Amino acid sequence: MSRDPAALPVAAPEAGKAAATSRRTLPHGARVAIRATAALVSFAILIGMGVAWATYKNFTSTVPHGEPVPPLAAGHTDPDGTAQNVLLLGNDTRAGATRAELNALHTGHDRTTANADTMMLLHVPAGGGRPTLVSFPRDSWVTIPGYGKGKLNAAYPDAYNAAKSAGRSERQAESAGIQLTIRTISALTGLHVDHYVQVSLLGFYRISEAIGGVEVCLKAAQNASTDRDAYGSGYSGIDLPKGVSLIKGKQALAFVRQRHGLPHGDLDRIKRQQYFLRAAFEKVASAGVLLNPFKLHDMLSAVGRSLLTDPSLDLLSFARQFESVSAGKIDFVTIPNNGPQMIYPDGVATSIVAVNRAAMPAFIAQLEGKGDAAFKKATPAAPSTVTVDVLNGTQTPRLATRNAAALRRLGFHTDVVDSAPSTTPTTVVQYPPGKEAQAKAVLRAVPRAKAVDTPDVARVTLVLGTDGRQVRGLASPTVAPTTAPAATPATSTAGIPCID
Repeated sequence: MSRDPAALPVAAPEAGKAAATSRRTLPHGARVAIRATAALVSFAILIGMGVAWATYKNFTSTVPHGEPVPPLAAGHTDPDGTAQNVLLLGNDTRAGATRAELNALHTGHDRTTANADTMMLLHVPAGGGRPTLVSFPRDSWVTIPGYGKGKLNAAYPDAYNAAKSAGRSERQAESAGIQLTIRTISALTGLHVDHYVQVSLLGFYRISEAIGGVEVCLKAAQNASTDRDAYGSGYSGIDLPKGVSLIKGKQALAFVRQRHGLPHGDLDRIKRQQYFLRAAFEKVASAGVLLNPFKLHDMLSAVGRSLLTDPSLDLLSFARQFESVSAGKIDFVTIPNNGPQMIYPDGVATSIVAVNRAAMPAFIAQLEGKGDAAFKKATPAAPSTVTVDVLNGTQTPRLATRNAAALRRLGFHTDVVDSAPSTTPTTVVQYPPGKEAQAKAVLRAVPRAKAVDTPDVARVTLVLGTDGRQVRGLASPTVAPTTAPAATPATSTAGIPCID
């Protein structure tokens, strides 16, 4: 079909000149090369995606499985319904480690014993609500089914060693340790554990190497001079300066294992583990790992050799839940406790973390989103009718004193003004039964604090956490006077939160 030349658009002289100039400055061969390069890049991306998917599929098919989770007792139902509870354990077995890795691990060459010193429970509410990662101090004094009273971390080796003595395989022995730990935690909390994931110490070393390490910030240098107990023995092998460090391998392990030399021992180690876990998942979720098929291959290879899960765990679904960690959409909490204590079972001095059993039911109810019906119905009391205890759960000097004074200015009365048994990340208003209206009055004065039903407190208690939440009208915590050493900032100049 012919077309009328007059109907065709006429290019402006400047446009034609520009096009001609473009053709002169971009020869045909160059244009072909650019197209070819673009095609190669697109092909490389597709290949990378294919490699990543193939690597993931291979990874999920090779992750070893242990024994199933202990079933509910006959006639019992899951107390939190369709909510999911996944137990995460860190097992310090050295089985399969090379001599070079054992030297790097700084944990001895014993390949025959196993302990679980890291225990966390990932709670995912029914309907996909905000998940919570609950930490269990390894020194929690608990009842271990079949073994009596002991530290929580004794459950795993008790069952592991019994299985080994009975001639069971390594995997069967580890499964026995996991199952007894699950039964112990279920007895302590009343929660049913649906799945478990065990990561070996050796695997943690390999994974931290595979992702290229993570950045952490210490408020003070930690090394052999600080990482010692009362007898002068070194433990974790940590050797990190004050400030920001990129850590992996040996030092990553040392960072999460150290407890000697820290103000609150085992509780501070839990803070370290939560801190590192968040940083590690942020690193994994970065484009530098997930979009690099070679780094992804190394990471999944390290993970695949280091996990032990129950047979019914859907790893892809589990990984999606942990997207919340890197996005900051997860709560980190520790079971209610009264801090480190010294007890004398059978006359032997034993350092433990005392579990606050009276507070446990309310803690679990809040974890499950059930809340307190009486609290929801309560109307805030008049401040003049409320007496408050104020506890400092941070290392900021005189924080409780300043907040108590601010409460008095608002009309409240205060009684005990002191330090909390341990450092706490979250500012909470604890209240005993019958004091719901008084608790609501304090919550009005402390924006964004959390209410916690705590049966064993004498009165409403404001526990100030490291999240910086305070009584209305107070500025951010100030540093110590100039006559004292300057306090370390909560955040480094690189924007990374600092930790003990």
